[in-house]
Amino acid sequence: MEEIKRVGRTLVHRGHIFDYYEDTMETPDGKRHIWDTIVHNGAAAVVAVRNDGKILLVRQYRNPVERETLEIPAGKRDSDRESTRDCIVRELEEETGFQAGHLEFLIRIADAIAYSTEILDVFVATELIPTAAHPDEDEFIDVEAYSVDELKEMIFNGTIQDGKTVAGVLAYCTKFEK
Repeated sequence: MEEIKRVGRTLVHRGHIFDYYEDTMETPDGKRHIWDTIVHNGAAAVVAVRNDGKILLVRQYRNPVERETLEIPAGKRDSDRESTRDCIVRELEEETGFQAGHLEFLIRIADAIAYSTEILDVFVATELIPTAAHPDEDEFIDVEAYSVDELKEMIFNGTIQDGKTVAGVLAYCTKFEK
């Protein structure tokens, strides 16, 4: 495959969650094209498994889809220096009010590879220890628990459409459910 190279980059908008750039790309035929790129610090998500085997999900409003969604707990890294492990430890407690007695890496996802640099690490948390939730001031979250069978049904009937949740739950089922 011939090389495609970036020959220019213009910051269009610096945002709270990501920065948006227009990249000038040169293709092998010598033509130049503008490609949109979202630059993101990365994120982490967690399949949080209670002692009874049920998995915690958060129900929250998502503006881009204009509705509430069910998702595994997740959040963005506060900086490019914060590890995804530290990020998800923080986010798990903020969103659900639990700490993990045991935390294990599960999978890495490039969730919007066509236009975003976001890489998301998914962990499995077990031996959950109750603390107190303290979501961000603009987060209104309900924590719910579901069996693996209920989650698989909701994935395949379209109730759960969030990519990190689908990937995280199905990876968990593949690795841990016999």
